[in-house]
Amino acid sequence: MTFIKRNSSPYKDQLIKEAEGLELLRETIESNNINIRVPRVLSVDDKKLELEAIDSVSPSDKQMMQLGKELAKLHSIKYERYGYDTNNFIGLNPQANASSTNWGTFFYEKRLSYQVSMIASAQVREYFQAILSEQKDVLIKWLNKHCEFPSLAHGDLWSGNVMFDEQNVWLIDPAVYYADREVDLGMTEMFGGFNHHFYHAYDDILPRSVAYNTKKVIYNLYHYLNHYNLFGEGYLSACQRGMDFIKTL
Repeated sequence: MTFIKRNSSPYKDQLIKEAEGLELLRETIESNNINIRVPRVLSVDDKKLELEAIDSVSPSDKQMMQLGKELAKLHSIKYERYGYDTNNFIGLNPQANASSTNWGTFFYEKRLSYQVSMIASAQVREYFQAILSEQKDVLIKWLNKHCEFPSLAHGDLWSGNVMFDEQNVWLIDPAVYYADREVDLGMTEMFGGFNHHFYHAYDDILPRSVAYNTKKVIYNLYHYLNHYNLFGEGYLSACQRGMDFIKTL
C-alpha cells in the first residue's frame, strides 16, 4: 500500500525537495540506529510523490517517550555548519538556505528577514523590517551565545508531521536544515500535541538549555511569519508579539 501526495504549490520542485529531505532524514536515522521511521520515497516528480503508507493510530505514552528519546539522539549528532546546501520549502512557501558557521546571522537573514521580505502589506513589512534592523546585532549575538552546535533539524515539527502505527514512530513532511536543535523543540509547543512524556524523555537524553524559553519565542516567530504569509491576518498578532519580544533582548 502506498500514499500519493500531489503538488499543490506553484513551485515545480516542491515535492522533489521534500523527497530529498525525507531521504536525508531517513538515512541519518538509519545509519545512527535511531528508533524512528521515515517513509521511503518510492517515486517522485514535479507532480506527485509516492511514499510507503502508514497505518496511523493514536500514540501511546510509551510511543511519546520513544519519540522524545530518539529525537534527542538525532539532535545529539554534531555537525560543522548551519543551514543547508540548497533551498527547500517550509509548508508551501520557499525556505531560503545557505551553508554558514554563524547561527545567529543565518537565522536572522534566512529565516526572519526572508519571511518578512515576503509580506504583501508594505506597511507591515516595513514596520517589521525596521524592528529587525534595529535589533540585528543584539539578536545575532544573543543567538550565537546560546547555541551549542549544529544539529539536523526536522524543521517543521508540529504534531501533524508525526505519525504512529502499532509498532513505530514516524516523521513526515520535513523542512530539513542544520540548526540549533531547539528550533524543533520550540515548534512542538506552537500547536500542542506533545505531552509531558515526550519532553521528559527528551530531557533525560539531551536537556533543553537554560535559554530555551526565550529561544522558542524567537524560533517560533519564523513559523508565525510563514503562517501569516500563507494564511493571512489570523497570524498577525502572533507575529507582532514575537517582534515585541525581540525588542526586549
